Amino acid sequence: MRLMSFKSLLVAVFSGFFLLTATSVVAGEPGHGEEGKEANVDVTKVILEHIRDDHSWHLWGHTSIPLPVILYSDKGLEVFSSTNLVDEHHEPAVYNGNYAYKTFEGKIKVVDEAGAINEEATAKVWDFSITKNVASMFLSVTLILVIFLSVAASYKKRGVKTAPKGLQSFLEPLILFVRDEVAKPNIGKHYAKYMPFLLTVFFFIWINNMMGLIPFFPFGANLSGNIAFTMTLALFTFVLVNFKGNKDYWKHIFWMPGVPVPMKIFLMPIELLGVFTKPISLMIRLFANITAGHILVLSLICLIFIFKSVWASAMAVPFAVFINVIELLVAFLQAFIFTMLSALYIGMATEEHHHEAHH
Repeated sequence: MRLMSFKSLLVAVFSGFFLLTATSVVAGEPGHGEEGKEANVDVTKVILEHIRDDHSWHLWGHTSIPLPVILYSDKGLEVFSSTNLVDEHHEPAVYNGNYAYKTFEGKIKVVDEAGAINEEATAKVWDFSITKNVASMFLSVTLILVIFLSVAASYKKRGVKTAPKGLQSFLEPLILFVRDEVAKPNIGKHYAKYMPFLLTVFFFIWINNMMGLIPFFPFGANLSGNIAFTMTLALFTFVLVNFKGNKDYWKHIFWMPGVPVPMKIFLMPIELLGVFTKPISLMIRLFANITAGHILVLSLICLIFIFKSVWASAMAVPFAVFINVIELLVAFLQAFIFTMLSALYIGMATEEHHHEAHH
């Protein structure tokens, strides 16, 4: 009975997701002409608007929640609301501050009197705005702190030998999974000091992936599909691996033991290149998989408005529901893969080699 109730709830949630997505597409993109004829859907524009970052949080139709815009330039700091960047028709408008600003594809640019982008002036402006992705990241950090501080307080109050309850019973298997299946096998006996980093990365990515699948405010931001976000996480792994790397790690990169000298010279640039390709692979894999899932689901929904047929919706909605359910697995899988590869790279950098034993 509980399983059936869970399935019904799951179907209801994802059905609501598709209804909200379809409503957003109809209200925000196709529109209606003056003669009542429905316009064609610009699929590329619709999809890109849903997956990219923005200076406001879109709810439905032309309804959005404004976010603070924070700019710093050679003329000083200025803070204003993102409502100043749109007109009464919800189209990008010019805001006259220290410079004349206008948004192009979600990014603020400096424009001249003719409305053209002034690249030279734009380069002088630093954008520290609280965008949708930044707001979503703050929300996820707050959520993680609330969850784990409450769980830590429960352990402190009830002890570690007592059977877990509530959030403890849900999180403890995941924490043990990261410890026993990710950290120990890949890092070895010194795994404990890297557990805080691995747990933080795993839950941070997983929770943000899950939040991106929930269409209701204040969720729905495509944070893991932002290349800057994945690059920052990969950079943390890169710094940790190379700062904690021991002499054997660097010796295997610059002067591979146990091979002829000509082969050592040949392998050195390849191994050195691998130092940089590892974090790049982490960055691209997470970004590409999460973005591809969002694009696929939105593309299936857009088929309904392209073909304008009941049969198209009968085919598109079940496929879209199926893909979105798969995205639940992908959300967890990508967090696991990023954490596992980070642990693997740390283990490779900190592993102690005993060459005498081989001889």
